[in-house]
Amino acid sequence: MENTLFWLIFFTLGCTLINGSEMEQDLTWRLRKVPRVVSERTFHLTSPTFEADAKTVLKKVCGIECRRQLPAPSLSDLEESLSYETVFENGTRTLTRVKVQGLDLEPTPNTTARGAPVRRKRQVYGTDSRFSILDKRFLTSFPFSTAVKLSTGCSGVLVSPRHVLTAAHCVHDGKDYVRGSQKLRVGLLKVRNRGGGKKRRASRRSRRGAAAGRPSFQWTRVRNTHVPRGWAAGPGGDAALDYDYALLELKRAHKKRYMELGVSPALGKLPGGMIHFSGFDHDRADQLVYRFCSVSDESSDLLYQYCDAESGSTGSGVYLRLREPEKKNWKRKIIAVYSGHQWVDVAGAQKDYNVAVRITPLKYAQLCRWIRGDRADCAYG
Repeated sequence: MENTLFWLIFFTLGCTLINGSEMEQDLTWRLRKVPRVVSERTFHLTSPTFEADAKTVLKKVCGIECRRQLPAPSLSDLEESLSYETVFENGTRTLTRVKVQGLDLEPTPNTTARGAPVRRKRQVYGTDSRFSILDKRFLTSFPFSTAVKLSTGCSGVLVSPRHVLTAAHCVHDGKDYVRGSQKLRVGLLKVRNRGGGKKRRASRRSRRGAAAGRPSFQWTRVRNTHVPRGWAAGPGGDAALDYDYALLELKRAHKKRYMELGVSPALGKLPGGMIHFSGFDHDRADQLVYRFCSVSDESSDLLYQYCDAESGSTGSGVYLRLREPEKKNWKRKIIAVYSGHQWVDVAGAQKDYNVAVRITPLKYAQLCRWIRGDRADCAYG
């Protein structure tokens, strides 16, 4: 037990097993200039019906080699995919068209797949390597305290005092918004203090839940939700896995420490090739579950890995811990959103992975603008 706790603390702190080759690895966040995503025009759309099934099943996904051989998307294709819908708490909806400025269109492989998550009942590979975070010292400490639960059953991560990053399919199935998303709520981890009038009147069920290690939540309503058009393609198109991310703005600011966003580095730049994320897996009764694993493969928009994860953890923020430039301190940043289980074509055969959507320079620019507004400086990420 003590050995397990040691390794949990070791990897939670973002340490990397060091061998001869990794001692020479550059473990520094490299800020890079990113393009600008600017608003062009906003249209009012008809209100959604909020009748979609939260369990999205989309078409066959283009495999890893297939994605690398596709032609690069044009600027107009990217602008169409990065345009976005905003749905407000009163049920109204808008579409904002965007322009991309300062993008260097190099001939890189296109990763816009026409497909979507195909879910298994289980997404655990071999020995279950997940850790349930039961100790309040961990549960209420950064980075675990940044994990949140959505009322639609997914997870998310705090990325500003008012914003939560999650997977798009947690609120939208590619055609319509899911049931319950009109009154979407976000649950922030909360620890009950002993004593106090209201605390004493807590129900027996709440006390049993706390005793069993299940966290309690402070639920906050969502003011609006941004979903990229690449996912919310509407009746005429298919949702693209590359755009399976959404940003939620809360009605009230929280006072918790949040995780900043970062541009996803290449696989060779990951410390030990490892990623980390925490979420609320359905099979563990509202416990916060942490895991880490190495990345098996990548495309320009996706990370393919075998991190053990069950439904409910989708929407979790995937993070790294690297050194800040010209500083001694280390910093964690969100570099991807966990999307879920996928079957993909690899060398003509079907192979399954758990997949995360990378925060590319363009997506960083879009998310930064959503969080900070049009006039914000989002030039470097």
